[in-house]
Amino acid sequence: KGDNILTAITSLTATEIAQKIKARELSASEVVEAHVRRIEEVNPRLNAVVIPLFEQARQQAKDADAAQRRGDALGLLHGVPVTIKEQFLVKDTATSFGLLHQKNHRATEDGPLVKRLRDAGAIILGKTNTAQLLFFIESDNELYGRTNNPWNLERSPGGSSGGEAAIIAAGGSPLGLGADFGGSIREPAHFCGVQGLKPTAGRLTNFDTRPGFTSWGLLEGLPPQSGPMARSVADLALAMNVLAAPGLERVDPSVPPVPWPNWKDVSVRGLRIAMYTDDGYFKASPAIRRVVTEAADALRALGAQVEPWTPPDVNEAMRFFFSISAADAFNGLRHALGSDKPAPQISGMLQSGNMPGLMRKFVAGMMRNSGQIRLSHIVAQTGGRSTEAYWQLLEERNTYRLRFLSAMEAGRFDAIICPPTSLPAVLHGSTTHLPDFDSYARLFNVLGMPAGVVAASRVRAGEESDRPSSKDPVERAASQVEKGSIGLPVGVQVAARHWREDVVLAVMSALESRFRTQADYPTQPPI
Repeated sequence: KGDNILTAITSLTATEIAQKIKARELSASEVVEAHVRRIEEVNPRLNAVVIPLFEQARQQAKDADAAQRRGDALGLLHGVPVTIKEQFLVKDTATSFGLLHQKNHRATEDGPLVKRLRDAGAIILGKTNTAQLLFFIESDNELYGRTNNPWNLERSPGGSSGGEAAIIAAGGSPLGLGADFGGSIREPAHFCGVQGLKPTAGRLTNFDTRPGFTSWGLLEGLPPQSGPMARSVADLALAMNVLAAPGLERVDPSVPPVPWPNWKDVSVRGLRIAMYTDDGYFKASPAIRRVVTEAADALRALGAQVEPWTPPDVNEAMRFFFSISAADAFNGLRHALGSDKPAPQISGMLQSGNMPGLMRKFVAGMMRNSGQIRLSHIVAQTGGRSTEAYWQLLEERNTYRLRFLSAMEAGRFDAIICPPTSLPAVLHGSTTHLPDFDSYARLFNVLGMPAGVVAASRVRAGEESDRPSSKDPVERAASQVEKGSIGLPVGVQVAARHWREDVVLAVMSALESRFRTQADYPTQPPI
């Protein structure tokens, strides 16, 4: 009976928890204890929560209950347990980026977004694992080790916010704070069967993380964006009501005072929505293509006008992503890495960035001639640039953004639905050989547009792969990931114009309602 009660509590959404605590149907202490016990049950197999803060959380829950008994005003997240990605500043905890030589770091105060969550009444259960230096789509590093996917322990939950996605999917946390530089919220959400939102670039501050631990000087070109992860779309909106509340520009003057829109004011009926299942850069797996098509049908049934569309030149967008990322020849990453050994997933990239120009051209040509077409393109793009060449690159990027928005305007599209990425949850270590499988997510980082992922279905028998045989090692690695993928979650990505997160959330909510009715909706992983 006790276990049933714990399961009932950890199955609740953050919105439901907040409502039940406010109505005194549950206490904050009961809710926190249930989630602590769930983390203790699953974390030995997942390794998702790497900095537990359980005793602090228990005390804060007692304080929250006492405040409620006194009749104090309650915040939107009063008593709601949350987890925080390790990269964020949480007072008295490490923000190490998975680096051994940074294990003794301790933040002296909470970052602005973490503080907003606390001020709204949220109770932090712990911090979750990331990729080393946040720089690849797995959550693995020498300091904390490897995080496993709750749907299949031989698979990765993604990265760099993979620890968040894994523990949320497993019921250890109803709500989390992640960050997205190249799909780092959306791909883990897709891999683990949860929901995630990357707001418009610049919507939220980046002051919550330590400077100097990635090539932050380059992020004018690819600004990262923090955002929420949860098991329901309503919870994403609830979190954003806190994170994007007025006044953030007083903390960080680079944040424009754009009001946070109410997603419930948006009707899906009448929206014009573009859809595509192939971006022309990397073929998506059959199950992923299926759910995007099903999403289009569901939205049409709700009165939206959904039309097939081809996004402008995604190859060009990926050139910007790799070229901007490597414009300093990855010297910023090397400096941050210090005495730590680079993870295999980034060591090749660091070597490529360090090549002299003529050698890079020669190596790229040799790779192309040997059938390594995709890798040859990346090697050619990942060299250092002069300041003048970097600003020229950003100008070209801006021109591409305008071209993309003009194409949306020509179709009068309010939103886009497409794959989150080309594959379901990857095998551990496989992203060493898959440097560019995530073009679907990275496109919206290049554009700076808001985008979210909504859980949809699971890979069915007979739709693991239809990828043709290839000599290209990247394509072969993709086929290997697809093999044995039956049962893994898949999601749909939704994007909209800048500052229109309300449209993203409204479309995601409509799709969530539709997909939840299906038998293979990814509700409870087998852990």
